[in-house]
Amino acid sequence: MSRFAIGEHDFLLDGEPRRVLSGAVHYFRVHPDHWTDRIRKARLMGLNTVETYVPWSLHAVEPGSWTEEGRLDLRRFLEAVAAEGMHAIVRPGPYICAEFDNGGLPAWLFADPEVGVRRGEPKFLAAIEEYLRRVCAIVAPLQIDAGGPVILMQVENEYGAYGDDTAYLETLTGMFRDNGITVPLTTVDQPQPWMLKRGSLPGLHMTASFGSRSDERLDTLRAHQPTGPLMSSEYWDGWFDSWGTHHHTTTAADAAADLDVLLGRGASVNLYMFHGGTNFGLTSGANDKGTYMPITTSYDYDAPLDEAGRPTAKYWAFREVIGRYTELPQEVPDEAAPAPTGEAPLLVGAPILAAAEALDSIESTEVPSFAQARHDAAFLLHEKRFAADAGVLVVGEVRDRVHVVVDGVTVGVLSRELHQRALAIPPVRESLRLLVENQGRVNYGPRLGEDKGLVGGVSLGGKPLSDWTTRAIGEADLLVLAAGAGEAAPAVPGLRFAHAEFAVDETADRFLDTSALGKGIAWINGFCLGRYWSRGPQRTLYVPGPVLRPGRNEAVLLELDGAPEAVLRFVAEPSLGPLEF
Repeated sequence: MSRFAIGEHDFLLDGEPRRVLSGAVHYFRVHPDHWTDRIRKARLMGLNTVETYVPWSLHAVEPGSWTEEGRLDLRRFLEAVAAEGMHAIVRPGPYICAEFDNGGLPAWLFADPEVGVRRGEPKFLAAIEEYLRRVCAIVAPLQIDAGGPVILMQVENEYGAYGDDTAYLETLTGMFRDNGITVPLTTVDQPQPWMLKRGSLPGLHMTASFGSRSDERLDTLRAHQPTGPLMSSEYWDGWFDSWGTHHHTTTAADAAADLDVLLGRGASVNLYMFHGGTNFGLTSGANDKGTYMPITTSYDYDAPLDEAGRPTAKYWAFREVIGRYTELPQEVPDEAAPAPTGEAPLLVGAPILAAAEALDSIESTEVPSFAQARHDAAFLLHEKRFAADAGVLVVGEVRDRVHVVVDGVTVGVLSRELHQRALAIPPVRESLRLLVENQGRVNYGPRLGEDKGLVGGVSLGGKPLSDWTTRAIGEADLLVLAAGAGEAAPAVPGLRFAHAEFAVDETADRFLDTSALGKGIAWINGFCLGRYWSRGPQRTLYVPGPVLRPGRNEAVLLELDGAPEAVLRFVAEPSLGPLEF
């Protein structure tokens, strides 16, 4: 069997120098029926390897559980890479960042406040051991020396930016080896001396993450690792978007020119991303460096393949550069046609607050957090039945957004992003309800693993409010609560479900126009497309063709803030917002 190894200056495949030309495709961000297409287009651009993260939080949604079906079938994905004649790099973390909810760490891990985060704490390590055992059981038989495609695996992820627990890294390395991983193990850090020093160990091959100034970055990497192949295992060819910002892009010419410099140095590369895909469901993360910034549903990343898997100008510019260093396939991808368009009326359905009464409730003195009520909830609905004079409602801290409803009427919204904690409310005659939304867990930095909810209690007029009834609403619960007939209306009120039926002749990809919607979540045929928000920059949701069916299809929306038009509309092209300037 073949063997992949670290040489003094190069990667070696059966003793021969081998340059890794890789592109990132996250299997969990792409519909599985599209995996072969995206992998093939990577090969046609001149790449020889595909890289992916592994999201622990999706594979193990509860302690002791494990799922590897559908878009979580890592084995099938790696076999598809092999079928295309390509190699694979697997990066299972356990922390992946990836602008993904909680950086890929399961929220249930931190329901126990004693569990450590990215360090050698026994409970954290015990959970990781079970996780890596599961991942390695998939990957080990697919390593190159077993006839499979996997040539490299990564330990942790940009650890030097977070911590310096070398014993933790040593323990993780041992877990990989003890579970049958024989291929070289790597680390990645930004090429800052202090990060490189803290983020790796002898025996782990250092790689770097950057998106510009390749010569300078590679020099820094070489200074900290005098021998072995140079590699940027995250060459940032674009960037992600957060709600309320501009759409981030890099020019094809500039990105290609810097890639040319990198390859001219003889370095290997992994393009981050080759194809970004979509944060389907409620999987997008958030950043918080003083201001909480939730990340958009689209993970287009301004990559060589766009969110719908179509080659961009960057694809062709990169292909030209790569062709200077390797032989290119003669075949090229077909040009994509505009997506089918159309529209259908939205029928206004049940209010979510009324529908949620069908769910089980818990009684508590203080409002419980997500960890205390249900770690994987999309929303917590807190209710207190009482009467009170008008006053100022104050919350210790909002994580992340809360609709304040007095006697059935929404009187305001408190936002973590705006650091809002207080709202003047009218007299309460019967009930006060607080619908708390989880907009995505922080995926990077010291707030990783933090709890969600109304932290620090609730008061009205300076007096603490106690004795609450709470209902936890999960993503799957929402579709159940949405069931029922709807009525025609000119607009969709806030905190209401809405339905639409539409027919399709062909199950081609589509783009759902969200420009006339407010804020909420969208499903088609039970498949959660993700979140939408009128503040942008994203103005469309990508609809993979395989979730559609010939003939009748059904869309469901949960509209939180209110939509000015009761219309479901599909447009020919994606709209990810105005460009950054």
